[in-house]
Amino acid sequence: MTTLLENTPAPFFSGIDQHGKKVSLTKWKGKKVVLFFYPKDDTTSCTAEACNLRDNYRILLKKGLVVVGVSPDSVKSHSKFAAKYQLKYTLIADEDRRIAMDYKVYGEKLFFGKIITGIYRTTFIIDENGLIQKIITKVKTKDHTQQILEALGEE
Repeated sequence: MTTLLENTPAPFFSGIDQHGKKVSLTKWKGKKVVLFFYPKDDTTSCTAEACNLRDNYRILLKKGLVVVGVSPDSVKSHSKFAAKYQLKYTLIADEDRRIAMDYKVYGEKLFFGKIITGIYRTTFIIDENGLIQKIITKVKTKDHTQQILEALGEE
């Protein structure tokens, strides 16, 4: 689990999105960013989370939120995943897991009774000034938008 704290600066990140373009946290300076880490494209739980955010994307946009997903999958994988499920938000390829390590969401975890190394499904809400406003560690993949809105006090 992450050891980062709310009300502290969000680690800077940059990466390549599903369109092959370089993006970084500074691109969204002055906006609230929902930065969600997920383990793998096109798996059951990750797809449920991605589609929940897709289905509620307009609501999130109206609240002034930018949605950005990060996983260790490749740009090509993200491109296919985004096209297959019509995901309109940014997906960043973190193949070297640098962003995940900076956010402390990569390490050993229990998965179906086995210890593996992987991504801890975690969402960070970063405010307009680059501070971590909220951290969601117990993500409900099928109801993630509601969790985000509740975390912001905007049910």
